[in-house]
Amino acid sequence: MTASRAEATRARWLEVLAKHRREGGTPDARGMWCPALDGASRDEIRAIQNAKLAALTPFLYENSEFYRRRFDRLGLTPTDIREVDDLPKWPVVDKREMMEDALAHPPYGTYSTMTEAVWAERGWMMFSSSGSTGAPRVFRYSQIDRGLWAWANARALAAMGIGKGDTVFLITGFGPHVFAWGVEAALTEMGVPIIPGGGMDARGRANVVTRFRPSVLVCTPSYMLHLARVLQEMGHDPARQGVRTLFVGGEPAMGIDETRQRIQSVWNARLVEFYGCTEASPHVGGFTCPMAQTPGRPVATHLLEDVQVWETVDPERQAPVADGERGLTVCTSLNSESSPQLRFLVGDYTVLDRAPCACGRNHMRAIGAFVGRADDLINLRGIKMFPAEIEEIVRGIPETGDEFEIVLATSREGLDVMTVRIEHPDHAAPDALRRRLQDDIRTRCEVRVETDVLAPGTLPKTEFKAKRVKDLRRKP
Repeated sequence: MTASRAEATRARWLEVLAKHRREGGTPDARGMWCPALDGASRDEIRAIQNAKLAALTPFLYENSEFYRRRFDRLGLTPTDIREVDDLPKWPVVDKREMMEDALAHPPYGTYSTMTEAVWAERGWMMFSSSGSTGAPRVFRYSQIDRGLWAWANARALAAMGIGKGDTVFLITGFGPHVFAWGVEAALTEMGVPIIPGGGMDARGRANVVTRFRPSVLVCTPSYMLHLARVLQEMGHDPARQGVRTLFVGGEPAMGIDETRQRIQSVWNARLVEFYGCTEASPHVGGFTCPMAQTPGRPVATHLLEDVQVWETVDPERQAPVADGERGLTVCTSLNSESSPQLRFLVGDYTVLDRAPCACGRNHMRAIGAFVGRADDLINLRGIKMFPAEIEEIVRGIPETGDEFEIVLATSREGLDVMTVRIEHPDHAAPDALRRRLQDDIRTRCEVRVETDVLAPGTLPKTEFKAKRVKDLRRKP
């Protein structure tokens, strides 16, 4: 690649991004921050995607060695992928491929379009997403990314009913994770005040809730339940604290009926959710619209299609599946200077639907939201299940604690076994509970498991993302 071609394609890419960033800033009656884009027709959405793809592929080829090598290895040129219909020509990029690149080209890898010159001139922040090999995949973003991120997330927050008049308690540590920083950037863009909640223990955060009465809480679903229990232990009713919106991310929640209902019930507030990943541009992919929880219909999560192309693929062949069929999420990012990935395998199961939504948006929805990541799939003696399936069963048993644990181990006979551990007030006489839990899991997951019923407060409390599965099985 030559410096002149790289600079020319970068300039063209930034020009296209600027052209399609239509300002809003004052949500309309439907909660649309940017009505021209949020309410765009299917034809308008596709035209924007095609215009961005035509500028994206040459930019990737000239500014990322990872993509240049991949194009050449596949015998493709940037002009071979100029429209959405061309995307299946490009095999999906997965985390393993990125980790191998990071190991071969430390410390940053070559899968992004960030250069040392851009980082020195307008670098903003570095995030990381660790892999099982211990080699973190890092992503450096520019000030241009920060502005694009704030703008896209503001559109999603407005759809979720968050705006002027709210005070947001951001209950998360500001580590190298995109969620907290993306929300902060959007709220600042919107002029919505924030109470930062990093560096506090649960009782300190509970005191903030009771004293300052924020209208919006932001954290993981697990921590939302934990904070409610701490308030109760301190003699306060979470449902009487004036919280209006429970904003979660980092773990499934909307698509797990029992978890969603438990969180909303204890706080007497509405649950909304962000969905996304570190790799595919620094902003939300999916968000909760006003019609996400419609009686008689499964929950649904909108996707911002003018800034990302979303597909679902078959988990085995990674070939595209039709709308209405269950598959793994794949994202092409169209809204970043530094990490515009082409067909990145995000890897969550869902079902896509392009039918118009009653909220006024024509952007596609994920029906049932996102409840199972392929990486989290448990394979027990040939039976496959997701932790979310176990979670829904556990939450459906009255009075069970908010924490639970799935332990995978190998028996003396060499058989893989699973034990589900829950907390319950009836732990001293647990036989009926144990049988019910075993029967419910066997009915839904078609596998026999062991169960333990523990005293409340036994299992460790969740502070950030819950780690529900302990895999202690002997490795081959």
